[in-house]
Amino acid sequence: MAIELKVPEVGESITEVMIGVWKKNVGDTVSVDEVIVEIESDKATVELPAPSNGVVTKIVKQAGEQAVVGEVIGYLDAVSSASQLAPVTTPEVPASQQTQSVDVRHRVGSTVIGSVQPAAGTGPVMPAAARMLGEAGISSQSISGSGPGQRVTKADAISAVSASIPPSTSVPAIATTNKEQRPPVEGTTKIAASGLIRSERPVLMSPMRRRIAERLVEAQRAAALLTTFNEVDMSAVMELRKKFKENFIDRHGVKLGFMSFFVRAAVEALHTVPQVNAEFRDPHIVYRDFCDIGIAVGGGKGLVVPVLRNAEQLNFAQIEQSIGDFARRAAENKVKLEELQGGTFTISNGGVYGSMLSTPIINPPQSGILGLHTIQERPVALNGQVVIRPMMYVALSYDHRIVDGREAVTFLKRIKEMIEDPTRLMLEC
Repeated sequence: MAIELKVPEVGESITEVMIGVWKKNVGDTVSVDEVIVEIESDKATVELPAPSNGVVTKIVKQAGEQAVVGEVIGYLDAVSSASQLAPVTTPEVPASQQTQSVDVRHRVGSTVIGSVQPAAGTGPVMPAAARMLGEAGISSQSISGSGPGQRVTKADAISAVSASIPPSTSVPAIATTNKEQRPPVEGTTKIAASGLIRSERPVLMSPMRRRIAERLVEAQRAAALLTTFNEVDMSAVMELRKKFKENFIDRHGVKLGFMSFFVRAAVEALHTVPQVNAEFRDPHIVYRDFCDIGIAVGGGKGLVVPVLRNAEQLNFAQIEQSIGDFARRAAENKVKLEELQGGTFTISNGGVYGSMLSTPIINPPQSGILGLHTIQERPVALNGQVVIRPMMYVALSYDHRIVDGREAVTFLKRIKEMIEDPTRLMLEC
């Protein structure tokens, strides 16, 4: 029975998606709930699982193509048992009989899929290799198989396709595994007068990357953005982390990082300067009595900002556990859509990549974002003496329609006070 594979609902107001990586090719067997294809929206990547055991019989939408919610992107031929999915073993063909016609097939129940006739003087042509050679317009008669019984394998097909393409022409991307289909990428290669090879290749922008670009431009166009800076002595926090490092791990099962200190400090600063936690909704300014703080995390598909809900109610361990969970799932593109929505304030830590100073852009409709940077030992004046201290530059970008310079400077000073004397975070003073 043929089953339609349709684009699922991926979130409120999202109607168009891009087909990501196909984990299965035509002719591949799948088990129920096994991931067949990734689907990318402008907010998250979701996986489409197999609704039943079966075989992928057709791919309608290739990787990189656009589709709408509910559209059919492929077909699955369902079977009743996973035991029926095993391919039929084809015995090796003796050299003396290689001129005979041999079928290479996959059997599902009583259905035979994909019959390939090898050419005279060659062994059987495997289905994946036959598909690739057919797409490239290459006859299997010209291929010498490297597999057992001179079978023509997918590796043989890849070598043949690569050898048939002149180096100066556009080169389509070739999948290197039989489990994934990559978006087709066409590039151009030119040889300059100097003899140097200069190449370029266009890559279709993912929905998430396109949405990030749109929101950043929106922030620049719609808000009155300014950035103010300060620097923070990290000595006290570093000493506190060193002192309680082992006890914290033993008790909570997670490391005590810098981010939890800055989240707690941000909560206190937002209470002191509520304008930074507000939103401009013309003709009103909406103030919040809660702090949903977004934490910028580098994910597999790009930057994502999952939100710590009600951060004012979380302790250090809860903050560290949540951030660690976000980071792990972001790397696997498994952050849920609802975890990326909302947020009243954002913290971005460019310091993990070595950034010394930057001007972060707010995430609209928020009114502020705190940028953290790398820690460097620098000479500073302390009690009339020059001493070496681990220092960090911090930056607050803010919407000047709501936040004035005085409030922005006050906010960063409050952050500085909390970090340089972290006992304030425990006593809330």
